[in-house]
Amino acid sequence: MEDNGKFGRIIALDIGKVRIGVAASDPTGMFATPVTVLKAGGNWMDDLENIINGYGEAKLLVGLPRRTDGSEGPEAESVRRVIGRLSARFPDIEILTWDERFTTVIAASAMIRADVSRTRRKGRIDKVAASVLLQSYLDAKNLGLRPDPPEDGENH
Repeated sequence: MEDNGKFGRIIALDIGKVRIGVAASDPTGMFATPVTVLKAGGNWMDDLENIINGYGEAKLLVGLPRRTDGSEGPEAESVRRVIGRLSARFPDIEILTWDERFTTVIAASAMIRADVSRTRRKGRIDKVAASVLLQSYLDAKNLGLRPDPPEDGENH
């Protein structure tokens, strides 16, 4: 599905093998805020459902890992499989993808500059990375930029 340009809440997911960072936009679609970190194993979709229900009507924005040359590798394939599970679990929720290159690096750099200890960074990096991902999406949309055209079958 294409993003129709209207804003409401957007919940961003930075999906990793161990942890999933979650961030949410404000209702106007201007600002991203880190929300939580979910454990990738187990019933994390139950936790996500509770988060979604807490925000009401929302879209999901999933970070799609691309290589520095823009191509997709095994990590992107893995995330696409998770997107398929999300679509099955939440059929009425629009799922968008957004390039997540360098979000974790940017998040780590910001946290180091803010003098966040290594221990505290480990527990927060994923939700900050999700927030960086979401903010880049919001900024692009607010500047009137469009994401890359969707590939066949790809949600943007």
